[in-house]
Amino acid sequence: MNEDIKYRVSFSRIPGIGRVRLGQLESHFGGLEAAWRAPAGELAQAGLDAAAQRAITRFRDEISPDAEMEKLARLGIQVLTPDDAAYPARLKEIYDCPPVLYLKGELKPEDDWCLAVVGTRRASAYGRQVTEELVTDLARSRITIVSGLARGIDTVAHKSALAAGGRTVAVLGCGLDICYPAENEKLAREIIERGAILSEQPLGTRPRPENFPRRNRIMSGLSRGVLVTEAPEGSGALFTANFAVEQNREVFAVPGSILSPGSRMTNKLIQEGAKLVRGYTDILEELNLTAVEHQMEVREILPPSATEALLIEQLGAEPVHIDEVCRASRLPAATVSGTLAMMELKGMVRQVGAMSYVLVREMRPEYRVRVD
Repeated sequence: MNEDIKYRVSFSRIPGIGRVRLGQLESHFGGLEAAWRAPAGELAQAGLDAAAQRAITRFRDEISPDAEMEKLARLGIQVLTPDDAAYPARLKEIYDCPPVLYLKGELKPEDDWCLAVVGTRRASAYGRQVTEELVTDLARSRITIVSGLARGIDTVAHKSALAAGGRTVAVLGCGLDICYPAENEKLAREIIERGAILSEQPLGTRPRPENFPRRNRIMSGLSRGVLVTEAPEGSGALFTANFAVEQNREVFAVPGSILSPGSRMTNKLIQEGAKLVRGYTDILEELNLTAVEHQMEVREILPPSATEALLIEQLGAEPVHIDEVCRASRLPAATVSGTLAMMELKGMVRQVGAMSYVLVREMRPEYRVRVD
């Protein structure tokens, strides 16, 4: 085990010590073990303000790094940091990505193809029906469903994914040793068996209101897009949609009656530019996910290549003709044509007519490395 992990976990238990301050400590001390043992005066030299210094010196005497890791192991909880290969690649790209992620269950490569589904806790019959139908079809199309285990739409989304034989991931606003709401304890166990539950909150953290907006940024950060199926004014689902926009994710919304309070914000999202959803194929087509199973197989058989990485540097959201790609990459036409064809099979690019290509909106980080 990387010794720094237990100190990262221990720092995560101290109020006010997050990504920025952990970065300050690592930079100054060269490692978190040294930071954990540092006297107050040296903490000030690391650039921490007085409140952070007081919090560290107050709480670290009450925290045993070894005991923290033993408790996590006893509960079957893994700890992921952004340096770990298992840390979700898409989440690693967002601003303020969690410096510690607690995981129970298993994240699999196919979870790269995932969509967050969110909505009101007071779901109507319409909201439940449309969520169940859409999620069932998405799960059968091999899309992993991400939600927050809350009452209402979240619960329907998780249950529908499992009933369809699909995978689902729940992101919590409390520690993984607490199930909130309590009535979803059985559902949480089922999710662990067929997916994963995640949280950035350390063990023992209660479900405080301020935790949930931050939880929502993780849900959208994990996903290729966010689907809001039913949301009245003031719904927390709007936080997730706003984070999705900031993170350059697609936002989808289900329309409803203009007389229905539960559809007030989904209709407004559509008015403001969210993609209107009439059926699950609207989502798959927009995200270029109509052949996910085939894309999974091709990517498994044919890993990323240097040529693909080079061509990606020449492509973006606007169509680029294949001749321009050849000129910019200085590669032979046959090589560019063959590579683009393979990239299209992998779901990396899309041909938009007249031998012009666009880069698919969501790309895995290993394809983004420039080839010198």
